[in-house]
Formats: sequence, C-alpha cells, structure tokens
Amino acid sequence: MSTLLKLLQDGRFHSGEALGAQLGISRSAVWKQLQQLEINLRIRIHKVRGRGYRLADPLVLLDADQLSRQANAEFWPFILLDSVDSTNAEALRYVGRGMDAPFAVLAERQVSGRGRRGRSWASPYAENIYYSLALQVEGGARQLEGLSLVVGLAVMWALRDVGVPQVGLKWPNDLLVSGRKIAGILLELSGDPADICHVVMGIGVNVNMGVSVDEIGQPWTSIRLESGQVCDRNNFVICLSRRLAEYLKRHSNSGFPSLRSEWEANHLWQGRNVLLEAGAQRIEGRILGVDQCGALRLEVEGREHSFSGGELSLRLRDDS
Repeated sequence: MSTLLKLLQDGRFHSGEALGAQLGISRSAVWKQLQQLEINLRIRIHKVRGRGYRLADPLVLLDADQLSRQANAEFWPFILLDSVDSTNAEALRYVGRGMDAPFAVLAERQVSGRGRRGRSWASPYAENIYYSLALQVEGGARQLEGLSLVVGLAVMWALRDVGVPQVGLKWPNDLLVSGRKIAGILLELSGDPADICHVVMGIGVNVNMGVSVDEIGQPWTSIRLESGQVCDRNNFVICLSRRLAEYLKRHSNSGFPSLRSEWEANHLWQGRNVLLEAGAQRIEGRILGVDQCGALRLEVEGREHSFSGGELSLRLRDDS
C-alpha cells in the first residue's frame, strides 16, 4: 500500500488501469488496496468516474533516501518506520538492544502515541511528525536539567523557520499558537540515572493535520492551518534536526542557565495567574519564570515556590 500512496501523493487523478500497470496488479486489486487505505489508515480518496482516483487531502510521505543523505552529512542516523506503537517505545527498545546513540526514530503513524501524564497522542497517518531522538548521557541525570525546556526552544525555532512566527512555549513541554497546541515533548530515561543512561526525547508536531480528529481533547492547530499551505515534512524533519543539534550543543556546553532567559522570553504564560495541579493538590499563583534547573517559579500568597515533576498540570486561571 505504501507504493500506491507514493503514486497518489502528487494530488492528481490516476486511473485504476494506470495504477494497476505501475504496480503490476489488476484494477480490482487496486480497488481493494484503495479500500484498505481508507479503512486502515483513514485516508480519504476521491473517486470520479472517467478520471480515476486521487487523495482528498495533500500527503507528503517521509523520504528515507532524502533523510539519510542529510543525516550522513549533518546529523544522527534516522530509523524510518511505516507504523509503530510509539516512536519513544521503539527508540527505547533499540537502546535495550545495544544500538549506539545518537539516533532518531521516525514513523508515518503511531498506534499508541503517548503524551505527558499517560495521555494519548493523536497520530493520523503521514500528516504529522512523530520523532524520537535517543542520546547517551554520562555523568548522571543532573546533565539533563532543563533539557525538556531546551528541546522546546529547538522545536519553537523550527516551527518559526517554516512559517509559524507566533508560536511560543508553555511550561513544561507544550508549544502553543493563540492558545492552541501545535507540538508537545515527552522525555523518558533508560539506564542508571546516577551514571551512564540514555534519554529519549519524543517530539510530536502537528504538521499537515487540517480536519477534526476525534482523539484530541483540547484546542489544537497545525503548521498547515497557521501558514495556509502544505508543509513538506521531510524539510521540516531536517529543519527540526538542525535546530535540535544547535540547542543540544549549547545545553551540553553551558547548561540550562545559559538558555534560561531565552526560554522565559518566549514563555507565553510569563506573569500570568495559573492553577497548578499535583495529584489532589491545587495551587494558585503567578508565574515568575523558571529556575536554573528548569523548575517552575510561582508566587503563591506573596512567597516564591519552585515546582517540577512529570505529573504536574498547569492551566490558566479564569481571571488571567
């Protein structure tokens, strides 16, 4: 079916006869494959008598050859998959099998994509970016302080590079445009946090998603909706990798304190009144910024407190 999709991704009409000739199968076999695309991948296909078939929505498949050429020249190797449960889970499996880091796992689709706090991440086929970068970390988990915020900066600049200038950050791991989520980050550790370990940085970006997706339970947007045009996902992967390499190097050389002011300058909720939820505990305060480790600084009843942890939930207060 991937070969059929490659033939259709130009957005033009193709007759069943022409598709069958290119694939070496019958017209009825082409029809069956088209039905499977609609059922299994939820890809909409226009069928017009006398003209043939074309995709209802633009599609840009990831190109393994193009990405590999760029990776060999500038970055880490890419592992490109058609479908996977989760790119983070797959990257951790590769780490467990002894694959040398750094490397990145990309997929056209996730069937069990994950966000923070156990939430699912909607992953329609070939519309968005599902990207997990694995790195080896020596010297203990302290080397990771503020890392998720630094990754957020890299994603933010990559989005601005491709035509979303108004995107900003929300502590700790979200990127928003006008209050709508466009990207999220999930970091996971493997190994000894006191010595040598691996960190997998999962990045999900809404790229060409343009219609309602039932699984998303919050306001969202995409590069396509914000820029008004279809984004070449291969170019975005290269742009994102370039920004990640830049910011990870800065973090490795100087730590999060050197990037703290840049992060705060792009934090959309800086100075806003918020509600922080930690389990059953609810804390109201005003955001002051982040500390040297990336923890959230809140003014609560006139006093400053710092909060960090993967199970925290932050939202604006109604009066903010």
